[in-house]
Amino acid sequence: MEYRRLGASGLMVPALSFGAGTFGGRGPLFGAWGTTGAQEARRLVDICLDAGVTMFDTADVYSAGASEEVLGEAVRGRRDRVLLSTKTGLPTGDGPGEAGTSRSRLIRACEDALRRLGTDRIDLFQLHAFDAGTPVEEVLDTLDTLVAAGKVRYTGVSNFSGWQVMKSLAAAERHGHPRYVAHQVYYSLVGRDYEWELMPLARDQGLGAIVWSPLGWGRLTGRIRRGTPLPPGSRLHRTAEYGPPVPDEHLYDVVDALDEIAEETGKAVPQVALNWLLRRPTVSSVVIGAHDERQLRQNLGAAWSLTPEQVARLDAASHRPAPYPRSPYERQEGFARLDPPLVAPPGRAA
Repeated sequence: MEYRRLGASGLMVPALSFGAGTFGGRGPLFGAWGTTGAQEARRLVDICLDAGVTMFDTADVYSAGASEEVLGEAVRGRRDRVLLSTKTGLPTGDGPGEAGTSRSRLIRACEDALRRLGTDRIDLFQLHAFDAGTPVEEVLDTLDTLVAAGKVRYTGVSNFSGWQVMKSLAAAERHGHPRYVAHQVYYSLVGRDYEWELMPLARDQGLGAIVWSPLGWGRLTGRIRRGTPLPPGSRLHRTAEYGPPVPDEHLYDVVDALDEIAEETGKAVPQVALNWLLRRPTVSSVVIGAHDERQLRQNLGAAWSLTPEQVARLDAASHRPAPYPRSPYERQEGFARLDPPLVAPPGRAA
């Protein structure tokens, strides 16, 4: 397994990490993701560790805390061999103190996560969403307190816009608080919006991308193709409304390219899609999930190398024009000379 620095920090993380969203299985959304219990979870962790995958990601909102509990059971007795990453901020109930990132909520969420995970520290503590109602100074001061207490090692964010990240980083620098080192983002061959603003920001500010849903919310598993109905067992029947939308024709164009390259390489479609992500700028780790051992072993087989020509074909099939204000930097030579895109559109060099 390849290990990479998480952004500009000294923390080394595996290029592939494991997402525990399938652990626990409570509720309409997470119950559709998976219902993995502690015994099976321990077996999946065994396989991950054997492959060098040492970082495990979860969140308090996953199955109402059950994901953290099952993950804690699965890593019991080998805490020093793993990195635990969790997130907080999304609503976990209807009460006024059960959402957001206020001081009281963050402290309570951290203590609850430590208890459920059965540990004394969280290696990466991330804000699951931007809380517009809480001053960033309050958030950062609270996170600083948790870091100073040894309960949190590193901090990061997830699903922030560019201005939200920069406002937070500027406040951290101004007040001497630890800077965020990671941004957990949606990024896939059918969802490349990350490249337009957040990727250049990450390169400039030293944020490592931790990629969630790298298979496009289950669309790039190899089971969905042009001219065929959605498979009966697909979780998209129950969860499509929760995830990022993808136009059908765009999806089919990407899948066609994936099918061709999978046949050329002898790899599975998900392995090709994951490998493409591993080569993108600013990506520190790609979070893979699995319902069972077979699926996990397949996803772990993504650590190899596509050829530049194969990458170019996937780039072309998955490209969508950037929106303003990024669009002129892709389309006009004068703009591109001043700020060339990290990932160039087809036909133009980066």
